[in-house]
Amino acid sequence: MGWHQKQLLLPSFRRGFHLITPQVLRAVPELGSIRIGLLHIFIQHTSASLSINENADPDVPVDLESALNALVPEGFPFVHTCEGPDDMPAHVKSALLGSSLTIPITDGRPALGTWQGIYLCEHRNHGGQRSLILTLHGEI
Repeated sequence: MGWHQKQLLLPSFRRGFHLITPQVLRAVPELGSIRIGLLHIFIQHTSASLSINENADPDVPVDLESALNALVPEGFPFVHTCEGPDDMPAHVKSALLGSSLTIPITDGRPALGTWQGIYLCEHRNHGGQRSLILTLHGEI
């Protein structure tokens, strides 16, 4: 197969952790023909991030958001404040969680664990549409 790359535009989400596994998989149907490979996901923003975490219990994303807010409070005396009180904390959270994921592909499926899912972590109150670059490489 070689290399395949697509852009996935996600709608605006409220602040928090949002399971996007289905949207990602729909965007790369070629994944189903890969015997062994890698899917790399990159977010083109500095105030949102990506994470792999538990996808079964709806309390998990709530707790993740609460923990990040406690670690990086909006009341911290940031110097960069021109884009609002949620902007610089969003940059710090994004730096902590990261802007990309690499997921192994095995027999046409992402080799995620039983309870793992792909999350968009929206760190702004009104972050807007988010763009992901999905790069697939593998052998048929």
